[in-house]
Amino acid sequence: MFDPDELAQIREAKSAWEEETLSPTLDRFGERNEEFTTDTGGHEVDRLYTPADVDLDYRRDLGFPGEKPYTRGVYPTMHRGRLWTMRQYAGFGTPTETNERFRYLIDNGSSGLSLAFDLPTQMGYDSDAIMAAGEVGKSGVAIDSLHDMETVFDGIDLGDVSTSMTINAPASVLLAMYVALGDKQGVPRERLRGTIQNDIMKEYIARNLYIYPPEPSMRLITDIFEFCADETPKFNTISISGYHIREAGSTAAQEVAFTLGNGIQYVEAAVEAGLDVDDFAPQLSFFFNAHNNVLEEVAKFRAARRMWAKIMEERFGAENPKSMQLKFHTQTGGSTLTAQQVENNVVRVAYQALAAVLGGTQSLHTNGKDEALSLPTEQSVRTALRTQQILAHESGAADTIDPLAGSYYVEALTDDIETDAFDLLDEIDERGGMLDSVKNQWVQGEIQDVAYERQREVEKGERVIVGVNKYRVDEEPKVEIQEVSEEEEQKQIDALEVRKEERDADAVEAALDDVRAVANSDDNLMPSIIEAVKAYATVGEICGVLREEFGEYEPGMA
Repeated sequence: MFDPDELAQIREAKSAWEEETLSPTLDRFGERNEEFTTDTGGHEVDRLYTPADVDLDYRRDLGFPGEKPYTRGVYPTMHRGRLWTMRQYAGFGTPTETNERFRYLIDNGSSGLSLAFDLPTQMGYDSDAIMAAGEVGKSGVAIDSLHDMETVFDGIDLGDVSTSMTINAPASVLLAMYVALGDKQGVPRERLRGTIQNDIMKEYIARNLYIYPPEPSMRLITDIFEFCADETPKFNTISISGYHIREAGSTAAQEVAFTLGNGIQYVEAAVEAGLDVDDFAPQLSFFFNAHNNVLEEVAKFRAARRMWAKIMEERFGAENPKSMQLKFHTQTGGSTLTAQQVENNVVRVAYQALAAVLGGTQSLHTNGKDEALSLPTEQSVRTALRTQQILAHESGAADTIDPLAGSYYVEALTDDIETDAFDLLDEIDERGGMLDSVKNQWVQGEIQDVAYERQREVEKGERVIVGVNKYRVDEEPKVEIQEVSEEEEQKQIDALEVRKEERDADAVEAALDDVRAVANSDDNLMPSIIEAVKAYATVGEICGVLREEFGEYEPGMA
């Protein structure tokens, strides 16, 4: 720490350095750019940072790992005690193909599974629905009934793995299938580990894979909070996702602000539903993007941890330290991958993964180099996983906690992102909260403005994308593509037809009637949905009942 006199001396010394040493060099050589800015935030980057550029109180602003304000990490030992979970996102085609990919990942050292669902499943449709035509198994695996979930995890003990599921509007149904499968395997519910994404707010903001209006959607989310707090205490009930907000074009500060704003909305909904904040908040988790500007990304993760601790303690009166700890998964930036010179994407992913590790992530997915073109091939998946393993075992980045702490630049960036993000949260409060700010399209407009400006910079050559607008090649080498055939789609549809014929139709009808009755009551929906999936009711059938009772969301609905 420096006293005011010492800071004044540093400012004077810097001025003298600029005049006596820097100026002659600038006069002769200049600098590469007239102005340097952060990656997406557009903040001006000074040429040199000193203690005079940072208002830093160590105990107040940084503290120690595992202690408030958690700037330096949520656990005392961080990656020295246990490496982050290497959770590779997988799922395509039929459940059998996805099971084979999962087994391949486990055999190659993946320490967590992450299940990707196809668009029909994410929209609550079965593979035989008219709306599903041409999309079955394309962007993830098709899951129609509990039978498909049984096939995906054939030979995999749910008590031995941690599974993340990227599913939102029908999250209650897919979580119910996972719980039902665990029951069938004989795994006690309290042993089930993983995360359900369950983040409908970011669907309204960025992805548009919603089904129901906000109010019943929030009811489903809080029902999951309550059920998991009682039944599956090791399962994270939500992954509040900044990833897709950043993919849509936001700045780093917007990613933090809108993600934490969504978190505030969920906590408020749960508290209003009568839940105690310290009963459910420890099971909340977050999901962030990692982009190319390594130092900005590290600062972003640190700022987000510090902010969430303040929000939970000061706004919601949380007392349990676990309620204040922002635990997060990171995925490298899909929107940064290029179809041109795909080998360059290996380098991009490695730097992004480094930022996530230096920023203290709890788990990490590294993208395949070919994901700008298609689903990743087995070879590119292996390279992506090896990137994490080299980072863990050869780079030294995980050997000390928060290694960039104390860097004047990183601390200044951390402060800047926190300030900008809190300013955005203040504006959201003035607009009536996050839900109202999304309903009236203000959040979406803020992101779109940045996305438009950044794309304009790329097209004018002001923002260099290597291999795209600079350092191009005339001829690209042929790249192997992972594709899902029409035959595989038909195979899934045929299998669904067989399963519908084999099941007890009366039991399915009774279970669906119970889901309908509970949807029209104040009772928790999760037990009735679990019983419905155990009767082999399908995703489309259960979501169809809820569509009838809750209605469907249309943008601009009040």
